[in-house]
Amino acid sequence: MPVPERTEADESGAPDARTAALIRALEAIGTGAYVVDELGRILAVNARAEHLLARPAVDLLGQDAHDLLHGDAHGQPLPRTRCRMRQAFHAGRAAQADDDHFVRGDGTALPISWTITPYDIGGTANGTLVVFDASARAQEAGPSQQPVTGPLPELERLALLAETTTRLTSTLDVEEALRRLVTLVVPRLADWAVIDLITERDEVWRKAVVHATGDTLVYHEELQGPMPPIPQESPMPLSRALRGAASTLAGPKTYQREPDSGIAVEQRRLFEATGIHSAAIAPIRSAREVLGALTLGRAGHPGDFTSTDLHLLEDITRRAGLALDNARLYQRQRKVAETMQNHLLPQMPRVPGLEMTVRYLPAPDASQVGGDWYDAFPLSDGATALAIGDVVGHDLEAAAGMAQVRNMLRAYAWSQTKPTSRIVERLDEAIRHITDVTMATMILARLEEADDGRWRLSWSNAGHPPPLLISHDGLADYLTDGHGILLGVTAGPRPDATALLPPGSTLVLYTDGLVEELGHTLDEGLMRLRRHAAALAHRPLASFTDQLLRRVRPAGNDDDVALLALRTPSIRP
Repeated sequence: MPVPERTEADESGAPDARTAALIRALEAIGTGAYVVDELGRILAVNARAEHLLARPAVDLLGQDAHDLLHGDAHGQPLPRTRCRMRQAFHAGRAAQADDDHFVRGDGTALPISWTITPYDIGGTANGTLVVFDASARAQEAGPSQQPVTGPLPELERLALLAETTTRLTSTLDVEEALRRLVTLVVPRLADWAVIDLITERDEVWRKAVVHATGDTLVYHEELQGPMPPIPQESPMPLSRALRGAASTLAGPKTYQREPDSGIAVEQRRLFEATGIHSAAIAPIRSAREVLGALTLGRAGHPGDFTSTDLHLLEDITRRAGLALDNARLYQRQRKVAETMQNHLLPQMPRVPGLEMTVRYLPAPDASQVGGDWYDAFPLSDGATALAIGDVVGHDLEAAAGMAQVRNMLRAYAWSQTKPTSRIVERLDEAIRHITDVTMATMILARLEEADDGRWRLSWSNAGHPPPLLISHDGLADYLTDGHGILLGVTAGPRPDATALLPPGSTLVLYTDGLVEELGHTLDEGLMRLRRHAAALAHRPLASFTDQLLRRVRPAGNDDDVALLALRTPSIRP
């Protein structure tokens, strides 16, 4: 019987992003599978499960899995106190059984075998994966949570591979991916795990040597560190794996012979220090290159690895290779982008009598460059220009547009020092004709010392969040005057505003990523910024700036943030 097409889950006809990601992972499993949340409600289901249960996804999603599906051999509801799956679910542990029943959509009882395991569904919530298939006969077998000493049952193997895929591909941090890989295989498959990685300079580094003692994982740093180079002709298991050859079994006797390389010496040391009596070693490969090797070792476990175990290990390392390669590519791109951003953002000038500091935080989930920017530079008449701006977007295109706008602004400001409104008008006219920037916000300010020793600020605001001025005594007010429409919309006159900055006051220019938060109004973000800025007014400027970012920037922020803060001198005694 053909498997039916997937039935979409929500009222709009398409699942949300998290549900869609879960469904994609479940469809890679070769049997029925669904994921439940912490309350046991079904979050996602694959097509095979719909087929086995004779229920479309729309009838499954959001339902309590026990109340809907769990029954006895006659299709009657199963009391919760008798449900082994529910007991394991509430205990938060992996378990399996071969003699239970699910109630199908037509009311009949489907004999099943099942495996459940904790499952990462993203964010802070925890989920549980249920993998099941029709069972031809019931077996006397209860839940099992002990480390295996032989080949995994097929359902448990599929559950492990599904969990490996979702956990490793849900992070772009190499260290976190390695940590997750270790927790997936130890102690489930072995009591020792060793990860050797090949660096970008073709050096080998032993990144992890981990031992499971009960439920505790212990990292043995004395066995970790740099390794000798990979020998080109050595037939020894780890050397072959690091060259990308097939997986291999090994034991203490493998490395008791005369060593043929430095890696063989390190492997002999590993076996002697750990007491491993059986090991399985497999290469970690991406589509482009060999990234390293994973070694599983049994010391306290009875039984040796067999060739059957190698197939599962290869499936795990194949998934690990894809995840590590993606993480490395992301980190490489991030480093290049951060270097580019550092070159795009300017160094601040020294202005006698003033303190000035700047910060830039990239968007966490983008290419690490964006359209947010700050600037400060001397003007031809001796005053100092301050600018903060935001070109729409946070990618390389936005960064390029930001550089164009900033450079054009410097040229116009140098040639026509005041008023600031006229400089902004000329910039607005230019960007709509000679750049690819569609929209941008900006504040351009002119700072100069007044006759009485105080500092005068003149500015024009093109659709940007207002500057915040905090007195030495902690009075914080937004400078809302001089506010006009954002750049790139329509030409027209721009407003100006002027204010005298009190002695010892702090001025904060910032971009909207500091105050905007999904599900909250802009006024709430502005109130949060004002409250924390007032509380931090007594701090040294660098500490003020760092603490302000830490306290005010929303935890779920997905935009970059630029911030420029300056402080005027206190009254001289």
